[in-house]
Amino acid sequence: METRIQFRVDEETKRLAQLMAESQGRTLSDACRQLTEQLAAEQRKVSAHDQWLTEQVNAAFEKLDTGNAKFVSHEQAKISMAERKAKIRSRANG
Repeated sequence: METRIQFRVDEETKRLAQLMAESQGRTLSDACRQLTEQLAAEQRKVSAHDQWLTEQVNAAFEKLDTGNAKFVSHEQAKISMAERKAKIRSRANG
């Protein structure tokens, strides 16, 4: 199902936008549709990431609730991260 979007701009803005769209071989309506589709695609990515993050947080709390969580000291976490970064850097430089 398609829907219609309407909005108001001043005449000069509309005129300039139409000129730019026409110079690109498209209508102002086409340009607005493309922008709307791009915004929707970006929102889909944000929503997918939010869903993934929620799942990760819920999984972490599930581990905590079931006693399967593994805790490390701050110092051990820093060491582990430094090792991971070094490994990534060596792959990028190698």
